[in-house]
Amino acid sequence: MEVVATAKWVRTTARKARLVAALVVGLPVDEAITVLSFTPRAAATDVSKVIKSAAANAEHNYNLDRGTLTVKRIEIESASTIKRFRPRAQGRAFSIFKRTTHLRAFVADDLQPRVARRRPAAAAPAAPPSDDTTTETTPRRKKATTPKSAPATRRTTTRARKPAETPQTSEPKTAEPQTTEAEATE
Repeated sequence: MEVVATAKWVRTTARKARLVAALVVGLPVDEAITVLSFTPRAAATDVSKVIKSAAANAEHNYNLDRGTLTVKRIEIESASTIKRFRPRAQGRAFSIFKRTTHLRAFVADDLQPRVARRRPAAAAPAAPPSDDTTTETTPRRKKATTPKSAPATRRTTTRARKPAETPQTSEPKTAEPQTTEAEATE
């Protein structure tokens, strides 16, 4: 059985409230309230109040157990916009739109077993080939893709550079003793 609670003229935008409401659809009521209490958005308090109200309606009006209640859906509609103006320079006025929303939360009792909402398990790595020789293969890289239309390169004039000079070593050259022909013949 679905039970409804409504909050009208809530001073938040519909888009911001929809982002928060998407977090808790399908969760049990207690878990949804816990998630919303740790959500760092202002609309989380308003959505949480509506869910609490729907759970209280289910307990009081229909004698349903709070432990079996889940959030079925949350409808968020934009309500009328309050329009205000701020004075600006030279007699101009800028408009300010204060948007409002209507929140409607539906909770239902499910007697079916709960399914934990978790990420699917990662696929196991493929088994290595059963060859007797085990060789490690490196993963292949993707080929670099080049854009279809490469940008035109700018032509610049460059000056001719002098060839690089070889650096001189700081070691002193050893002078060999010079021998004269007279000494060599002796």
